[in-house]
Amino acid sequence: MGSGIHPTAVIDPGARLGEGISVGAFSLIGADVEIGDGTSIGPHCSITGPTRIGRDNRIVGHAAIGGDPQDKKFHGERVELVIGDRNLIREFVTINRGTGDGGGTTRIGNDNWFLAYTHVAHDCIVGNHCVFSNNATLAGHVEVGDWVILSGFAGVHQFCRIGDHAFIGMGAFINGDVPPFLMVAQDGYGRPRGINAEGLKRRGFDAERTAAIKRAYRALYVSGAKLDEARGQLAELAKDSDDVRAFLDFIERGERPLLR
Repeated sequence: MGSGIHPTAVIDPGARLGEGISVGAFSLIGADVEIGDGTSIGPHCSITGPTRIGRDNRIVGHAAIGGDPQDKKFHGERVELVIGDRNLIREFVTINRGTGDGGGTTRIGNDNWFLAYTHVAHDCIVGNHCVFSNNATLAGHVEVGDWVILSGFAGVHQFCRIGDHAFIGMGAFINGDVPPFLMVAQDGYGRPRGINAEGLKRRGFDAERTAAIKRAYRALYVSGAKLDEARGQLAELAKDSDDVRAFLDFIERGERPLLR
């Protein structure tokens, strides 16, 4: 153990730690855990395996990473958690491993922020550059794209998908698929409230791209068209816009109802 390991930390001999890692007081790193170079672990954290964590992550105190899935169908089979690089995981965050029936892996991408008390359940897939504000919660089997923001106390029902660049407002409960680029507000359960125009602007979307996305939103949510009719309108719009094509492709891949 290097100088960055506090003497009260407990490191299982089966754990594999890279270079430049620090582990705070009273933290536990279990067997079959792999942690990449430059990652820092705060005090009172528990990381259990099988879990693989990439480079330059920062895990703040009292986080519980790689715990058993909260699923009655789990019976101790080998399942894992995979976390990418440069993620920030704040106080009391919980991220569970997958389940045998759900693909076996919970997967987190790169450059995400998980703020205090957020929860990522078993078999979830989270992309890159996402922000989970305090107490945001994913149930099992949820898929979250890139550049998604979940505001405080937002909750996502199991098996739902959230597309790239979506913004989920504070306290919104998501019980259907959210296409890319949407803004969802709390209204009982979450309801679409236009596109995430400010977020798109910050990420370099020009006026032409944003206008095409607005037309797609109107076709699906404002025109009054039935879903099959709206798909036809989106197919026409997609001929001139890769963003609308991504919007339509997301809808076509869905197995759960859209949030409408």
